[in-house]
Amino acid sequence: MSTERLIYLPLGGAGEIGMNCYVYGYGPKDKERLILVDLGVTFPDMDTSPGVDLIFPDLTWLTDRKDQLEAIFITHAHEDHVGAVGHFFGQLGVPVYARAFTANIARRKLSEHGFGDETVTTVSAYPERVETGPFKVSFVPVSHSIPESSSLLIETAGGRVFHTGDFKIDHDPIVGEAFDEALWQDIAKDGIKALVCDSTNVFSKSAGRSESELGGNLEALIKGAERMVVATTFASNVARVKTLAEAGERAGRSICLMGRAMRRMVEASIETGVLGSFPPVVSIDDARDVPRENLMLLVTGSQGERRAASAQLARGKFNGIEMKEGDMFLFSSKTIPGNERGVISIMNQFSEMGVDVVDDNDGLYHVSGHANRPDIAKAHELMDPQMVIPMHGEHRHLREHAKLAEEAGRASAVAVNGMMVELSGNKPKVVEYIETGRRYLDGSTQIGALDGIVRDRIRMALNGHVIVTVILDEDGEPLGEPWCELMGLPETGRSKAPLVEVLEEDLGQFLGRAKEATLKDDGKIEQELRKIARRTTLDEIGKKAEVSVIISRLA
Repeated sequence: MSTERLIYLPLGGAGEIGMNCYVYGYGPKDKERLILVDLGVTFPDMDTSPGVDLIFPDLTWLTDRKDQLEAIFITHAHEDHVGAVGHFFGQLGVPVYARAFTANIARRKLSEHGFGDETVTTVSAYPERVETGPFKVSFVPVSHSIPESSSLLIETAGGRVFHTGDFKIDHDPIVGEAFDEALWQDIAKDGIKALVCDSTNVFSKSAGRSESELGGNLEALIKGAERMVVATTFASNVARVKTLAEAGERAGRSICLMGRAMRRMVEASIETGVLGSFPPVVSIDDARDVPRENLMLLVTGSQGERRAASAQLARGKFNGIEMKEGDMFLFSSKTIPGNERGVISIMNQFSEMGVDVVDDNDGLYHVSGHANRPDIAKAHELMDPQMVIPMHGEHRHLREHAKLAEEAGRASAVAVNGMMVELSGNKPKVVEYIETGRRYLDGSTQIGALDGIVRDRIRMALNGHVIVTVILDEDGEPLGEPWCELMGLPETGRSKAPLVEVLEEDLGQFLGRAKEATLKDDGKIEQELRKIARRTTLDEIGKKAEVSVIISRLA
């Protein structure tokens, strides 16, 4: 009996949409050689992670075993697959492999952290293989909403795994490779042990639509607009950016790209030959002089990001251009679950300006980059794997995907982040549970989700903050009354007196009657003052404020 085992371990992207990070291993138990597939980010929100800039998977398990790690493979250049590579490369220190367009984006991210271009190796598509440790890995072209997306064929002595990455079945994607059924069948003929498959749209029961179907609808919409047209989509969806630009050009509009990410993606596409052509664009400076009825802006911020062009236009001006009554704003995108509040806020801000907002509720102006349920079933049929492991989805997506596989007689397992699955047998088996979590980029510093920093920030946001300052003289006696500073609290409470005065009165009474032993002990003073301040704020305003106590003693 072989002592080698083939394992799959998601550290991000399983049980959630975003932050993709998957480990594969082969070898003796606990000594497996490892590869990492994708290293992405997810984005914060003000409710659960206020002030945070980015959210990363917790790689502690992997960094503790970095001597077992052979390489990192990036399937495509979406932020939730490549966005963390620059932040963790210094800790992992292994080669990064990607196809040309993705490699271009990865190098830009690595350069921001001081790493040179040699850290990323550009790989051609299947049948070229990267041999590293016990693995042979091939990049298999698939259609998605960004150029040069790839599935991965991972070959080991313990079996062949096909990791779909993000994909859809699109035979005419405008930019990038068309879905190639014959290639999948050719790869599958030697047998597939496990298909690890995208689950995002498993609840969408209609077959997916092609990017090529949108051009006519967009052109008609833009031609019917009387004033300026502004459209937003994912900056990385170069095919959609091109489709929008071409539709605007046919409608007689001058095209202007607004937003660093969108310009960067178009530049990378041209540099790597992904885009053979793109309609002429005008600079932002020149756009200000174009009559509104002849201008179309393509802007970032389709998910309501506060700093992106869409949100800034909704708040007023961006780069000297502002929206006015009668203009049109188009969301040529799908709102990712969790981003609805930001998107709706922008829609309402535009509505208050008299701007006509068009979204994709009727399906005319956007097609998904992910396989719908019939396309997922088709992928199962083409690969004919021994087992199916759903990935890239919330728990409900993974569970529904597993049911779909099992209905066709294929073994499956729902594995969320931290569940190590052994693929060596005839069916998948969860063999270990790894402690996983998240790390935050807070400004320029990484912090742990369990460090308490963001938790304290949320508590201050919910409850307000009181700073209590006390000065004691050389004999340990209070020097004057304590004083308070309030942040995020109302000025008056139930008593109608100023809250700060009520607090200072209650705290002063305690100090006035405190025993000598208490006044000699800073810990006891702090404990009592905090308790009194929280009780007073609860009585006055119905909230227990967060309290900081500063004790100063004169030497």
